[in-house]
Amino acid sequence: MSTKFDVIVIGSGPGGYVAAIRASQLGKKVAVIEKAELGGICLNWGCIPTKALLKSAQVFEYIKHAKDYGINVGSAEADFSAVVKRSRDVASGMSKGVQFLMKKNKIEIIAGFGKLAKGKQVEVTDDKGNKSLYAADHIILATGGRARELPNVKIDNTKIIGYRKAMVLETRPDSMVIMGSGAIGVEFAYFYATMGTKVTIVEYLPNIVPVEDEDVSKQLEKEYKKMGITIMTNAAVESVDTKGKGCKVTVKKGDAVEVIDCDIVLSAVGVTTNLEGIGLEDVGVATDKGRVLVDDFYKTNIPGVYAIGDIVKGPALAHVASHEGIICVEKIAGLNPEPMDYGNIPGCTYCTPEIASVGMTEKAAKEKGYELKVGKFPFSASGKASAAGAKEGFVKVIYDAKYGELLGVHMIGANVTEMIAEIVVARKLEATGHEILNAVHPHPTMSEAIMEATAAAYGEVIHL
Repeated sequence: MSTKFDVIVIGSGPGGYVAAIRASQLGKKVAVIEKAELGGICLNWGCIPTKALLKSAQVFEYIKHAKDYGINVGSAEADFSAVVKRSRDVASGMSKGVQFLMKKNKIEIIAGFGKLAKGKQVEVTDDKGNKSLYAADHIILATGGRARELPNVKIDNTKIIGYRKAMVLETRPDSMVIMGSGAIGVEFAYFYATMGTKVTIVEYLPNIVPVEDEDVSKQLEKEYKKMGITIMTNAAVESVDTKGKGCKVTVKKGDAVEVIDCDIVLSAVGVTTNLEGIGLEDVGVATDKGRVLVDDFYKTNIPGVYAIGDIVKGPALAHVASHEGIICVEKIAGLNPEPMDYGNIPGCTYCTPEIASVGMTEKAAKEKGYELKVGKFPFSASGKASAAGAKEGFVKVIYDAKYGELLGVHMIGANVTEMIAEIVVARKLEATGHEILNAVHPHPTMSEAIMEATAAAYGEVIHL
């Protein structure tokens, strides 16, 4: 194995492995250092296996409601261990795909924990404790994040668990309290509730999925309550007593205190960055509030050292990390990439109904002083949604009244995560409301709702 490279990437998640492949495509000699599985958290313990779990839950739900579609089937029963195994098999297959891509692109894989060393070097410690030094002109940090812990509720991976353990429980718990209602929290809430677990969500802020537009938050809360999920907003978990058979969760809501009995507590209160022990202090890389400071092309203050993904500014999303990796290595290779537009990053949550959004919420746009044209089209008025038996949700569009600029779009409903890319491209190309309205959308599709919501914003809606 070589010890000198053009580019070394520490971490093989969606930021790291994409950066490595793009660097190789641009003629660089590349190595990736990875302490665990290729593909990182997203592929092995995040994006991919959770979607496999959610698909199993969705299939189970379809079967339970088959009669609504004129289909008679016998009683369905979920084999929880088989559902988990399928999820792990999907993740394993994707990880093998990344291995293939590394080999195809002649990227060397160095197994171990990577740490910056002086003189543009990386010290790698393997699983036996052996240390080796590797050098590169350019070193990209892509070490990602992990589940954040609250100081008063420590994860023990037995009764108080994080998202990794939630994917591989041996048996389905009868009851669960989920702390936090971001994407991780509400996705697991849907999965476990559909599997038959009694789920309670505890959210510190006034709305679940608090980064979303308030209308979306209210719609999801309504759908979850119909599923039997208990939702406590403006509430905080004060403590968890794990001494008995299950958990006694003390929740404070205003002046009231309630104790909830459950089998498992899932901590889903966000992520924290993996910056410890990677040599930042040794070489002088600047950080602020748990993030590495970088410029628009992901250079740190130390020449030859770069950082991308969860450990830098911006949303901790796989597609963000991948694009940052591409921008970073294209700049290294002497190309002229555009800096990332962090105002046009789509966010997707894969519960049922799905959530997808990009740009400003209505509240944020008003706070910035825009005069708005807001349109909303419910899927209850969509022919495709009615035919599919998925009438829950809506598309909400927000335009600047003066210039027709598309400020934000917020969707909740079936398959909306597949629809949001249209809006990202439209905003990238600075399309106006009238251009969206005059772009013919196929019928019958869910995507017609984007055109219809735009028509509603301009007082021209046909199907409402």
